[in-house]
Amino acid sequence: MESSSENQQTPELLLKLAQQLSPTKDIVQTTLQVEGKQAYMLYLKSAVDEIVLHKTVVRPFYETSSIEVYASYLNSAPNKKELADEQSILIGLTRGNVLIAVPQQYFLLEIRNVGFDEVQQITLEPTIHGAQLGLSESLEVSMNVIRQRYHQPSLVFDTMELKDQSNRAIALVYDKVLVNPRALQLIRKRLENLDFPLILSTGDLQLYLNGSKKSLFPSCLLTERPDRLVYNISSGKIIIMVDGSPHAVIAPVVFFDFMISMEDMYHGYWISLLTLFLRYSGLFACVVLPALYVGVSSYTPDVFRTELALTVAASRIGVPYPSYIEVFFMLIFIEFLTEASIRLPTPISATATTVGGLILGTAAVDAALTSNIMIIVVSLVAVSTFVIPINELGFAVRGLRFILLLYTTFFGLAGLAIGLLGIVLFLANKESFGTSYLKLGWKSRKKELGIGEK
Repeated sequence: MESSSENQQTPELLLKLAQQLSPTKDIVQTTLQVEGKQAYMLYLKSAVDEIVLHKTVVRPFYETSSIEVYASYLNSAPNKKELADEQSILIGLTRGNVLIAVPQQYFLLEIRNVGFDEVQQITLEPTIHGAQLGLSESLEVSMNVIRQRYHQPSLVFDTMELKDQSNRAIALVYDKVLVNPRALQLIRKRLENLDFPLILSTGDLQLYLNGSKKSLFPSCLLTERPDRLVYNISSGKIIIMVDGSPHAVIAPVVFFDFMISMEDMYHGYWISLLTLFLRYSGLFACVVLPALYVGVSSYTPDVFRTELALTVAASRIGVPYPSYIEVFFMLIFIEFLTEASIRLPTPISATATTVGGLILGTAAVDAALTSNIMIIVVSLVAVSTFVIPINELGFAVRGLRFILLLYTTFFGLAGLAIGLLGIVLFLANKESFGTSYLKLGWKSRKKELGIGEK
């Protein structure tokens, strides 16, 4: 701990706080002194921008004519924080605040040093058109990104703190004219009642807001695109951002929000309609196709044309196990490839995917461990999964097809129908902060944005 004055002259509050922060070595407790003027500072060197500190706190001390003028200068600082209890001041010091004591007065100024305050490249939802830069790990920078894209006096940034060990700041962003008051109340209540020891990021917070980490379908939408955030604010939804995370949560949402890419907004009507049709077709294929293959090939092959039924039967000659085991193993194999391609560095993942998909697939067919038709089905399922623009729904779909496969294995096509009906009923009963999950928002873009209603 650095100290440049005698302890008996230092205000008692600074000594007490420094004692609570010790034995960390980045505490700075120092005294500014010149011609009868004295001021005391306490801060954590690792959390404070010392260049800004020197310009805004140290240099003005030596340039002002009296301690009263200096106190008046500190009192008018735009980064001045409210002084509350000792615990709040301690947390503020860990966030990069500086506690300054002049005779009979204390000031807490925010001069934090943020190492990653640059706006980051969009990686989760890349598009050809539209925004190419996302948010920042600095909450203030992310708020500025939204403010610069949504110039409405009704835009509200409501900040609060997480009650976990990190004590990080979070921001609720909404348009006070358009927001759904019930949803806002539910989200505030859910955030205030969060009781978890540590929340790591916005993605982690999203799982807790879902109500349960075991929920397969997400109740919130995680995004990094500022244009998606602005679009949803203008639709009356609420944005939640966490300091230190370059992502934001959108709530409430409906199922169909997860199938929309922001690039739909930048294309013409027919192009957007076609891409949306392809996306829903891909969703249906990646969920239903494995179970449908098992149901038709194992239980009711007579629904095929005779030539197609013979082709499927011929391709399975020599395969030593039933079709449902074949499908199960091939789906697991695809999941291995997907996980490997996500976790490995980009140059290696491309090689691993090629080796796994082409060489091992061909070798499996040659060894009569699987059929040609099965390779086509699994490849189509793997490709279809990636047409879903939001990852959270993609993960849910990957689990969903195993459930349908299980139903179809036991009950054939009837099991597939029962499984699909069960999924629809489950989604129909699910809510996202008071909004029905399957609510059909068949509104035009103008109507959704409220254009022409004022």
